[in-house]
Amino acid sequence: MSDVAKFSSKDIKVWLERETGSIFVPVHVKAQKLVEEMRKAVESLTEASKMLLDNSAKEIERRNMKTYGRARALNKLARLFLDRMHLIKVPDKVTYDSFSKFAQETQKAFAVTDVDVRNWFPRISPFFILDRRRFLATFIRAKETLKELSNFSAKEYVKTKTLEETFLLIEKLRAIEQQLENLKAQRTKAAEEKGSVEEEIAETQQKIVDLKSKGSIGQLSQTGSEIEALCSEVKHSLQHLQKPFIKLQSLAAHGEGSGLTPEELGKLNRYLEDPFEAFSTETPGHPLLRQILLKLNRSISEGKLKLKPEKVRKAEQAIDNILNKNSLASLHQRCTDAILRKTRLSASEEVAIVQQDLSKLQGRVENMMRKKGIIETEESSIQRIHNETLEKIRNHKSEIEKNIFSFMGTQVHID
Repeated sequence: MSDVAKFSSKDIKVWLERETGSIFVPVHVKAQKLVEEMRKAVESLTEASKMLLDNSAKEIERRNMKTYGRARALNKLARLFLDRMHLIKVPDKVTYDSFSKFAQETQKAFAVTDVDVRNWFPRISPFFILDRRRFLATFIRAKETLKELSNFSAKEYVKTKTLEETFLLIEKLRAIEQQLENLKAQRTKAAEEKGSVEEEIAETQQKIVDLKSKGSIGQLSQTGSEIEALCSEVKHSLQHLQKPFIKLQSLAAHGEGSGLTPEELGKLNRYLEDPFEAFSTETPGHPLLRQILLKLNRSISEGKLKLKPEKVRKAEQAIDNILNKNSLASLHQRCTDAILRKTRLSASEEVAIVQQDLSKLQGRVENMMRKKGIIETEESSIQRIHNETLEKIRNHKSEIEKNIFSFMGTQVHID
């Protein structure tokens, strides 16, 4: 690697121009000169075709039956010549590829024109002889110019094809590197915007936390947490009755003598769906639960419920604790107190105002989160294009290095 010359993408072009100028510049200058000569030759041939078109049109207007048919044939032929000349596109920038394409297009147009001249000019004879001679003289000179252009392309210009492609690759590399710099700037800007949005989200969320922890709304939040804990406690207290309740519900559904009234059955359903709601809405002493438990106990005693002995034992113990030891009295009082406190706080004007503020802040957070999502999508797209651009740069550098070694036998490395 010590013998490998290292260059930046900017310096490699200057070095390559200096090293190959004596070879490339004369060839390129000659290529441009030949293109210009060919352009003039095509223009001259176009003018000659217009001359045929105009003179044949004048003869057609005379309506001379002796020359009319040949004049129409020449007029049609001249239009074909003009159409073909207009299809030949002279390259704005001369490169090996554009030069070769220009030569091929011109060769194709001239070949067809040559056939038309051989086939039709003899049929137009002996009329328009001067016009045809002028056209043929112009056409011959154009073909000679084309021959020189084609020979140059095949023998001389092709030798510098790789070198020219390398210069073009260097230009593309510089353009892609500029794109990479732009992408880096876009990525930095997106990161800054994302950071700003995240900061705003954090500040807004802190405001929400502060509002929720103060005054009546704070008490409401604490009451909500208390109710969540009570929900778990109620569920735990009734856990051994869950399976028996399901069996009793099934018994009632099949009309097999559960003894439950419609009101009791409705309450039983609520106990299975939402134990806390069912329990906390009971009147003091929870009479409906007591009635359900009495009928549950009777159904168990009569063997109407198919339960395992261990479940029966735990259910009977729970029933006894509730009915005879009033084990749920304190829990019921705490539940009803929490619900009343929540209702009172929820109805307060202070809470209503704070909830409006919270709603606005939450809406702001949601908008910021959406904006953050858009930025993250943009970041992802920029990063993907950034990675693709890096790969293009690596490929271009590698190809330039290979081309230089192929053309000059010199190893270089582009940083």
